[in-house]
Amino acid sequence: MEHHSYDSQTYTCPMHPDVESDKPGRCPKCGMDLVLKKGGTSENHSEHIHHETKIGHDDEHRDHESMMATPEAASDFLHRFFIVTTLLVPLAFFSEPAVKFLGAPDFVFRPYLEFTIATVIFYFSLIFFQHASHEVKSRQFGMMTLVSLGVGAGYLFSAASTFIPAIEVEFYLEISTLIWVLLFGHFLEAKSSSAAGDALQEVAKLLPKEAHLKTESGVKEVEIASLKEGDIVIVKPGEKVPADGEILKGSGNFNEAHITGESKPVEKSTGSPVVAGAISIDGSVEVKLLRVGESSTIGQIQNLIASAKQTKPSVQKLADRASKVLTFSALLVAFSTLIVWSVIVGEPFVFAATLAITVLVIACPHALGLAIPTVSTIATKLAVNNGVFIKDMAKIEIVKSADYVVFDKTGTLTRGDFGVTDVEVLDGDRDTLLSTVGSIESQSSHVIGMAIVSYFKDKKIALGEVENIKNLAGMGMEGSVNGKKYFVGNQRLMEKKGLMSPAAQEVINTFSQGGKTPVFVAGEQKILGILGLSDEVKDESRQAVDELHKLGVKVAMLTGDTKAAAAPIGKELGIDAVFAEVLPEDKYKHIKELQDKGNIVL
Repeated sequence: MEHHSYDSQTYTCPMHPDVESDKPGRCPKCGMDLVLKKGGTSENHSEHIHHETKIGHDDEHRDHESMMATPEAASDFLHRFFIVTTLLVPLAFFSEPAVKFLGAPDFVFRPYLEFTIATVIFYFSLIFFQHASHEVKSRQFGMMTLVSLGVGAGYLFSAASTFIPAIEVEFYLEISTLIWVLLFGHFLEAKSSSAAGDALQEVAKLLPKEAHLKTESGVKEVEIASLKEGDIVIVKPGEKVPADGEILKGSGNFNEAHITGESKPVEKSTGSPVVAGAISIDGSVEVKLLRVGESSTIGQIQNLIASAKQTKPSVQKLADRASKVLTFSALLVAFSTLIVWSVIVGEPFVFAATLAITVLVIACPHALGLAIPTVSTIATKLAVNNGVFIKDMAKIEIVKSADYVVFDKTGTLTRGDFGVTDVEVLDGDRDTLLSTVGSIESQSSHVIGMAIVSYFKDKKIALGEVENIKNLAGMGMEGSVNGKKYFVGNQRLMEKKGLMSPAAQEVINTFSQGGKTPVFVAGEQKILGILGLSDEVKDESRQAVDELHKLGVKVAMLTGDTKAAAAPIGKELGIDAVFAEVLPEDKYKHIKELQDKGNIVL
């Protein structure tokens, strides 16, 4: 019989480390599956023990590393750094070289003051010893092992010299300075690694906190963590879809730009798939959930980002390997120094021990502990501030060799918002047309309606009095302006009202060639005009493309938009390759296509 045991095991959310549970489940904050925080898990208890014996130490080491690379860890290192900085100043003044340099008289209690201050500083370095113990247990000797040996030996030898005056040599200032440098280096490293956590928080915002679950007794509000496959939820206008699913009832337009890159709302009806995080713009639908938690599209993105937290630049991996070699080399040299000077040369043991400890202290990898994390932090922060998330830090080193840069269109090269680009008047005058459509769309919450209203605000067009506003799901709106009835919407609405004309079709054809979305304005008898909307190109996009071309780098664009919508933007920006109508899961195919041609693609 299978036995499930969760004793002494803790599960946590990769995105919310404060969420912990003693059994598997989903995070109540984001719905992501909880992962084992310590040890391993298996359905068979005996298999679990055997498996843990083989890899338990490695898992424990990786878990400890991940704990050292969180916002909390960064804050802890910074706190320790500031305290040590405060203590380091008086320690420097009380050191023997400083006293001699300043010409101040020495006093009998000075060594004890040094000992007291250095002991407090040493206390704040104990976190390195904790990490070193994990390295030793996992047999992955590295920087912390060597640091702990150097710091520990230097402090103990100095403490001994304080109470045994015959020793005469102490390293209080040197050891404390080493601790100070390493605390700051680890703060930078933890700060850099926690950048992925910031990205996870942004992804979490794509999901709602609660959902309307349909049950036999009615509809109730539940946390998304409690949802499971097969549940039926109701998504109302303005709300987000809690998980991947299929529409069972209803229809409407959905904003899926966060997944597909499609800047225009996508019309959905019964049987259409919807993805987690998609926003219902103008329709209320019932959705049967097919993939929840980790298996959903958002969950997979979260896992991708979480795994990126474990990556390091290759130079840092090299530094880790070098630290292992350096640890054993330093121990060997220190021991050899002790033997040679005390046994062979015949110097006093204290003198030989001083040289051996000096070897350990000097061997502590200051540069490895500070330089690489500093570079990683700067690179990561610059990337995040400019909207770039680095999936694998090792790949950042090949950026300088890239000969192809691939951009997403929506929100990257373009603003991700609709803007009115054309106004075609078919009947009447322009001002009346604009006042009519602006008056009706001012009552709309649709993304296109808001874009039109924004356009009218910039033009300072006077709006009329609106009455009898009615939302026509999936088609547009109708309402009365100054006592006259009007329709504002898409081609489907015009066809339903029997108002389409050859002149209107000609305008539509022209808009389609430019990838523009048409919005019709009509009275009860005929179409009065058509507005053309499209995603606006960012002012800095052209400059960015030009700069890349000057560097000899080609530019490609990926988008979920139609070819008709993508082509004009590609032409305007001078893009070398345009890939349109691309699904998220297919984007890598186009990247690989460029790589197969011998390109280094960024």
